[in-house]
Amino acid sequence: MKKYKKLLCAILTLVLVITLLGGCGSEPKKSYKVTVCEVTHSIFYAPQYVAMNLGFFEDEGIQIELSNGQGADKVMAAVLSNNVDIGFAGPEASIYVYNEGKKDHTQVFAQLTQCDGSFLVGREKDENFDWDKIRGKVVLPGRKGGVPYMTLEYVMRKNGIDPAKDTTLDNSIQFALMAGAFTSGSGDYVTLFEPTASMLEAQGKGYIVASIGAESGEIPYTAYFAKQSFIKDNENMIRGFVSAIYKGQQWVQSHSAEEIAEAVAPSFPDTDVKLLTTVVQRYKDIGAWAPDPILKEEPYNLLQEVMTKAGELTKKAPYKEVVNNTYAEEAVK
Repeated sequence: MKKYKKLLCAILTLVLVITLLGGCGSEPKKSYKVTVCEVTHSIFYAPQYVAMNLGFFEDEGIQIELSNGQGADKVMAAVLSNNVDIGFAGPEASIYVYNEGKKDHTQVFAQLTQCDGSFLVGREKDENFDWDKIRGKVVLPGRKGGVPYMTLEYVMRKNGIDPAKDTTLDNSIQFALMAGAFTSGSGDYVTLFEPTASMLEAQGKGYIVASIGAESGEIPYTAYFAKQSFIKDNENMIRGFVSAIYKGQQWVQSHSAEEIAEAVAPSFPDTDVKLLTTVVQRYKDIGAWAPDPILKEEPYNLLQEVMTKAGELTKKAPYKEVVNNTYAEEAVK
């Protein structure tokens, strides 16, 4: 009987020790379900899809629920109405909101792309395209006030074209419908993101004649933002989110177009991997992806200059009010 009691005590002691040792470790990482609304679904955002498909978000305990806003204005509306947690669009959306005087305005906390990702598509192949060829033509540029529209105007001015006098910018067509409108006969040129531009080319319905991004140079083009209150209340999640994005940015910098295409393929099930590879290489060639999530002040000021010249900005928004680099800087360190 005594032996039995000793054995029982030993077992209970062992169980207690194991329990205590288990409790001495670090607490299990908290899991988060985060809703993200992207401005459009494009390979232009490859680092994001790499982070999603290779488990970088999962490593941070984050589950992403992704939706397509089809326009920066719609993305911002979703964020401000609390229908989504995080918006992914041009930083200009946050500049507009700050200038409206909203108390709980949005802040950009991570940059993904650093130049325009759209391509000018014409109706004929043109290996010797120059910007004088759009004089007197109709161009479908997207929504007035959006970065694609304003960057196109900026590039036109750089090439001696007056957007108001030398060509017609038809902004009556919604962003998501521009490719269909072009193939149906509207406009002489259209600005499109990938893979749509290359798909039209493969179908013989349009031909890429110029890269807007290659012409415009570095500009903060697409970034993640959220309400100040949301960022403050969810700091650990935001920290993990930015860390995952940074890993995605580093991964695309160090891998080939073929490898990136394979990694993003699950996010584009209807697009051939060979076509994806071609598109990825185009974006690599123009340095489309920012190497880290920090949105620097000089490019931010250039964006505001572009907005001002486009007649969309009458008052500049302070960099430190619109941009919060706290978590991006932590990720890089």
